[in-house]
Amino acid sequence: MAARGKIHGKAVDDAQIQAWADEAEAGYDPAALRRRGRPTAGEGPGVVVTVRLDGPTLAALTRRAEAEGLPNRTEAIRAAVRAWAHVA
Repeated sequence: MAARGKIHGKAVDDAQIQAWADEAEAGYDPAALRRRGRPTAGEGPGVVVTVRLDGPTLAALTRRAEAEGLPNRTEAIRAAVRAWAHVA
């Protein structure tokens, strides 16, 4: 069977597509499906807030996030805002 494309670098053929279709037609338990999308940032859905930072501030933010073992700048910004706003 010919490959239809790739998912995560692996070829997907007609047999795999049919297996997925059969699985879907059998039905899914919604509670067993994993949640997709970004994890929540606190309680409930988050609101996107755009902030402009100059180069030196962004570089300092990145260095501080790395020094504190934070996974990314977003988590560093959240931590800073929570500390400033006295939110746990």
